[in-house]
Amino acid sequence: MNELRRFQPPLVAILRGLTLAEVQPLGRVLFDAGFRMVEVPLNRPAALACIAALKAMAPADALVGGGTMLTPADVDTVHAVGGRLMVAPNCDAEVIGRARELGMLAAPGVATPTEAFNALRWGAHALKIFPADMVGPAGLKAFKSVLPAGTPLWPVGGVTPEGIATWVHAGATGFGIGGQLFQPGVSPQVLAVRARAFIAAWASATPAAE
Repeated sequence: MNELRRFQPPLVAILRGLTLAEVQPLGRVLFDAGFRMVEVPLNRPAALACIAALKAMAPADALVGGGTMLTPADVDTVHAVGGRLMVAPNCDAEVIGRARELGMLAAPGVATPTEAFNALRWGAHALKIFPADMVGPAGLKAFKSVLPAGTPLWPVGGVTPEGIATWVHAGATGFGIGGQLFQPGVSPQVLAVRARAFIAAWASATPAAE
């Protein structure tokens, strides 16, 4: 899992519904606030164009990619526009394998121990615990107790700044952050406040990582 250590903090901004016009102002806000991983889900218009534009403006230590990547073809198209992060809501061996073949970081979605172990066997770099509000911190703690030590666990779904410490205590090593951070049409000013709140909450919950 050493590949992930280059991208800190391990917080993925999920920009579902981002438009091309929003890429420059909102991308700059996120990168300036400290986010270093960004995904644009593919199930909205212009996702590939947004990924390419974000990649072009991203700092050298940032990772840009796609979300809701369901097929190997999705992996190919995201890689072709510069994306190097594969995020999915599900756990598919072919998708994970294709991402690995192309040198991308693979973070498939899992909600059961069986899915988690399969994802690791197929080469996942991190496990997206989704939907996190269904699994809950207690469920995440149980996951951690049986998975290999050091497995990156990223809750996604309903994560708030106020809840990050509880999740970290249960075993979370990163997060995917969607609607609590970004919604289509959000202003740069509002996004900046939200982004800083998440960065601060992570730093407060993980002082040893600083």
